[in-house]
Amino acid sequence: MLAYKAAYRWEEGVCLAEVLDFPGVFTFGHSLKEARVYLADALKLMAEHRLEQGEPLPTPDPQKHDPAAEIEEPIYLVLQAGTRLRQRAAP
Repeated sequence: MLAYKAAYRWEEGVCLAEVLDFPGVFTFGHSLKEARVYLADALKLMAEHRLEQGEPLPTPDPQKHDPAAEIEEPIYLVLQAGTRLRQRAAP
């Protein structure tokens, strides 16, 4: 399990969400709860994609900070080896 840092802020009625120490992982939701769910899914998908492409995962950086964020908290990445590949092979 890896612990990255998630940041959330509200703009124009939506909650913007980003994983600060995993470039390219961001989303939004109409509530904080929804944004958290979408961000966890985006993190998992991006991590799986990088691993499938033979790319390393970024090293978590607990020092990352977004001064515009209203909430910062850990977000945990848990991957199971081979899960996605087995799902693709199923008829």
